[in-house]
Amino acid sequence: MKLQKIVIAIDSFKGCLTSAEAGKAVAQGVQAACPGCETLVLPVADGGEGMLDVLLAATDGKRIALRAHDPLMRLRDTCYGISGDGRTAFIEMAAISGLPLLSSAERNPMKTTTFGTGELIRDALERGCRRFLIGLGGSATNDAGLGMLQALGFRFFDKEGREVGSTEEGRALCGALLPQICSIDIASAHPALKEARFTAACDVRNPFFGPQGAAVIFAPQKGADKEMVRELDTAMRQLAAIVLRTTGKDISTYPGAGAAGGMGGSLHAFLDAPLKPGIEWLLEATDFAEKIKGADLLLTGEGKSDRQTVMGKVPWGILQEARKQHIPVILLAGAIEDTAILNEAGFRGIFSITPSPIPLEQAMQPEMAQENLRQTAEQICRILS
Repeated sequence: MKLQKIVIAIDSFKGCLTSAEAGKAVAQGVQAACPGCETLVLPVADGGEGMLDVLLAATDGKRIALRAHDPLMRLRDTCYGISGDGRTAFIEMAAISGLPLLSSAERNPMKTTTFGTGELIRDALERGCRRFLIGLGGSATNDAGLGMLQALGFRFFDKEGREVGSTEEGRALCGALLPQICSIDIASAHPALKEARFTAACDVRNPFFGPQGAAVIFAPQKGADKEMVRELDTAMRQLAAIVLRTTGKDISTYPGAGAAGGMGGSLHAFLDAPLKPGIEWLLEATDFAEKIKGADLLLTGEGKSDRQTVMGKVPWGILQEARKQHIPVILLAGAIEDTAILNEAGFRGIFSITPSPIPLEQAMQPEMAQENLRQTAEQICRILS
């Protein structure tokens, strides 16, 4: 088999290699085995870590630096991206409302807010952006995205008609304030939102509340104890009814509404955002289908592959696109479980890049991971060619 074109689209190996670094290592292996083969490296991400870098590279975009409020309303430096044509903003909510911005002792979804994410959206609106991609991974919050809406001009009132939270006083909406909300004023929202179109990159399908909802499934990771989880879930249930009354949209069981502590639900209800798997949106935005035309083989991968891979992760999205053009896909991973499920999904082969039993810490050393990727790719291509 003569390999004339191989496409490489590897997810980041979290805590180890970026998508571009992993792709470069695989490309070196391909070239060692097939010196004359066209090798195309396409960095990819799924809406979380690395999404911004991939989209900026694909659209000749630029990074916008600014100061905004973190989950505990402390001003800090952050950024988002704007495409080269100036029309589309790429925002990773974790960049300003994410869990890594807090110490373990500071994690408390009763106190944290998505206000900063709203500030990034507002800044992009005022720079002329009218299309938005919001990545929902890594949230530190369970405020149902109301802090974000508050920063965009939406107002919230209690049963006495008093405003809950105040931007003038620096009091942002957070999980603890959700039970007080009885009505929502949408007329005060930023006027440019009427012209804006939003898409949320979301890789979970959890509903707004309930046993699989935002609070029960995700709040414990953000510092909530059992009582906090109960209070938050009750508040989310009440809020869903208010949202339905205000917007006519029922987000209670909408798939993905529970993402980012309920921000998925607010983006859908108030900003009319569809919730799409991050990899699906990214492949569409980067014209992936056109770039892989004529390829003989596609190499993809991630740090660990298992049954979760076929539930919308990067290799799964790439496999779906490659199938449309009948391109075989080989999966490379640092660790592999559920091989039968992965084979049944349609991957032509699944290979661990770890050559022998070694401690995880050693395997995740960047130099070793790059060399293991290079060697594995080389051996695969030697067999095929």
